[in-house]
Amino acid sequence: MEDEVDRLVAAWRRERPDLDVEPLEVLSRVSRLARHLDRARRIAFSEHGLEPWEFDVLTALRRAGTPYQLSPGQLLTQTLVTSGTMTNRIDRLAKKGLVERLPDPSDRRGVLVRLTAEGRDRADSALAGLLDQERAILVELSPVQRGELAGLLRQLTAPFDNIPT
Repeated sequence: MEDEVDRLVAAWRRERPDLDVEPLEVLSRVSRLARHLDRARRIAFSEHGLEPWEFDVLTALRRAGTPYQLSPGQLLTQTLVTSGTMTNRIDRLAKKGLVERLPDPSDRRGVLVRLTAEGRDRADSALAGLLDQERAILVELSPVQRGELAGLLRQLTAPFDNIPT
């Protein structure tokens, strides 16, 4: 079965036989798959009235476990945005009733961001929708193939995820 990357690679091999275009065979497919995944995520989130960034913040809080709260600094670490961006996101989510700010009992000047019941319900339903979309993307692979692919991708991403900041 031929795909668009096969055609792209063949064209580059024809036009630039002096170059080794083998990396395109893997990474162009990863890039194309990322675009399809991004589209699937946007569909899943929009069906639950969420933007991708809202899902990121809500699910960071949801994964924290009961009482589903984190400091803004912990949210920064998990979502990889600036403090100004996070403040804006928390404000917007609080205005929608999806999170609330609470005083941090261990730091009089600090706050904690807690998921509301509505925020938890939205995060849970959007996650279920996302998983349905992602299962559809992976349908052509057997469980063994999915495991193998996950392991290979982990090898590629782990060095980036473990860079000291």
